[in-house]
Amino acid sequence: MQTNVIQKINPTININSSPLRIIALGDSLVYGYGDPEAGGWVERLRRRWMYSNANHVLYNLGIRGDRVCQVQERLEQEFRYRGELRNKCPDLIILSVGVNDTPRLGGPTAKNLTDFQEFQQDITDLLERAINLCPVIFVGMVPTDQAKMPFLDCFYFNHIDQFRYKQATKEACLKRNIPYLDIFDLWMSRGEDWVRSQLSDDGLHPNVRGYQSLFDDVINWHPLIQID
Repeated sequence: MQTNVIQKINPTININSSPLRIIALGDSLVYGYGDPEAGGWVERLRRRWMYSNANHVLYNLGIRGDRVCQVQERLEQEFRYRGELRNKCPDLIILSVGVNDTPRLGGPTAKNLTDFQEFQQDITDLLERAINLCPVIFVGMVPTDQAKMPFLDCFYFNHIDQFRYKQATKEACLKRNIPYLDIFDLWMSRGEDWVRSQLSDDGLHPNVRGYQSLFDDVINWHPLIQID
């Protein structure tokens, strides 16, 4: 039997003793923007747990447009006043953030919205703060549709920059033994036509099918299988 990710990181937690208190923290991918039917993958997960024997408590703390530095700033403030988490730390934090740091602002060859070296420091700071609170897992970014850029007439997302920033995130997670689900590589392996079929007209956010695919990828990921 494989060791549960939560108990591996924090052996004092007994996952069978009571429902877990979990927060999902990040950007619009966490918020579920682009899915008017089911509210995104986090909302699907919340409903799954609410109506199952697991009965885990899951708070969606996604904010559209957030970059890593902004998630870091609100990390602890966001959960300490919420119901079961009042004045307590969660049992698990699910992070998903980074895509909003990657675009080039104003043109396809302009500077990235967040300088790469600055991003590396930001992701390090976020992960260090998070793991000092509780166990952490990380769900990576989805690839965008480059042909639909610019987003909002000024943000130029591209796969080369996305890959560079997600690799930095993945390496920072692996260095700290934080499980990382590489959604970018997983989706790209299915082909660019498939990726485009999963995205909204804006070329950035998943559509209903995309969030369902993302949900399927997440619940079939070993760290989530263990606590489902």
